[in-house]
Amino acid sequence: MGGGGQLTEPAEQVNGRAGGVYTWQEVQSHCSRSDQWLVIDRKVYNITQWAKRHPGGIRVISHYAGEDATEAFTAFHPDLKCVQKFLKPLLIGELAATEPSQDRNKSATIIQDFHTLRAKVESEGLFRARPSFFCFHLGHILLLEALAWLIIWVWGTSWTLTLLSAFLLATSQLQAGWLQHDFGHLSVFKKSSWNHVLHKFTIGHLKGASANWWNHRHYQHHAKPNVFSKDPDVNMLHLFVIGKTQPVEYGIKKIKYMPYHHQHQYFFLVGPPLLIPIYFHIQIMRSMISRHDWVDLACSLSHYLRYLCCSVPLYGLLGSMLLISFVRVLESHCFVWVTQMNHLPMNIDHEKHQDWLSMQLHATCNIKQSPFNDWFISDGGEHHFKVRALCDKHGIPYQVKTMWQGFADVFRSLKNSGDLWLDAYLHK
Repeated sequence: MGGGGQLTEPAEQVNGRAGGVYTWQEVQSHCSRSDQWLVIDRKVYNITQWAKRHPGGIRVISHYAGEDATEAFTAFHPDLKCVQKFLKPLLIGELAATEPSQDRNKSATIIQDFHTLRAKVESEGLFRARPSFFCFHLGHILLLEALAWLIIWVWGTSWTLTLLSAFLLATSQLQAGWLQHDFGHLSVFKKSSWNHVLHKFTIGHLKGASANWWNHRHYQHHAKPNVFSKDPDVNMLHLFVIGKTQPVEYGIKKIKYMPYHHQHQYFFLVGPPLLIPIYFHIQIMRSMISRHDWVDLACSLSHYLRYLCCSVPLYGLLGSMLLISFVRVLESHCFVWVTQMNHLPMNIDHEKHQDWLSMQLHATCNIKQSPFNDWFISDGGEHHFKVRALCDKHGIPYQVKTMWQGFADVFRSLKNSGDLWLDAYLHK
């Protein structure tokens, strides 16, 4: 286990549990890769060895080393009673009575009000999923794909019909992406095992991707959205500079991997068209093979086998490869614009140790509801109105945009970040 630290009181066994009493300063000193503590509901846990076996991946739990993880723990574990058995062996004590429940400069009032809101939303049943809705969602995805193949099997493979089929397949893939997101968060069924099985079916067999790859990547995004070195979605591999801090840092250090003052232009060439067919595809295959994730690999291969069985008799092997590449490019365009309009124009920075509500709201925005938007980006929900009222009370920005404003803001934010980089590069 990790290092011991200094106790404010002697450690003793209380009801069979370690009874150390710690200050926040002591907890915060245990945040290295080889020594990790965190706090949940004022209880202090040593997760140094457990982090390597954490089902959600080592990185997402390590991001909270030395911090209060109460809100993240609640958000990521629908069945809190089930995970308590994993926590008990890790318990080493609790916070001293003189220590506040929140760490650093987090607002106790915001945290308490958020807890109250969460309890109210839960009591009103707004977190209770309707499995019938998700079954219908899955059914319409299968119907879209079946229709895409039926069109070309019955009426032929003309350019017009092939394009129509490709658009239907891309739409089916995009919708499967939103559906697997909900299964992956274990938010559809009460039994986690059912969510896991349908997650692997949806992301693996229907999309050809990996459930474990998605979990380990996406959980980090939700745990620390738009935080450099913690949210993999803002790791731009030096292709882009984003936010207001990174461009200036790159400019001052004279870092110029790309002509960043033109990134709002070359984004159209390397962002939307290539993310899924190139970057994600390489990542997924490397992840499954390097981790020996044979179940996910089998699910992924079943997707491509099914696709080839449907397409090779019509287009041949080369034509089938071209078709699926085109479908992936179409899907990638939609995916990039929808996901990035929520995050790229928002605050992107290094770790600021904000409370959960403030961190989430500074890193994302809402898109105005409409029947099309609710279907296309799989969003909607009455709880937004309640969250907005809480934000108004505490002066936390709550942004709502039209979809077209969101798209324009992606372009605008890239240009603004590029201009910041150029100014720092030339004059600082």
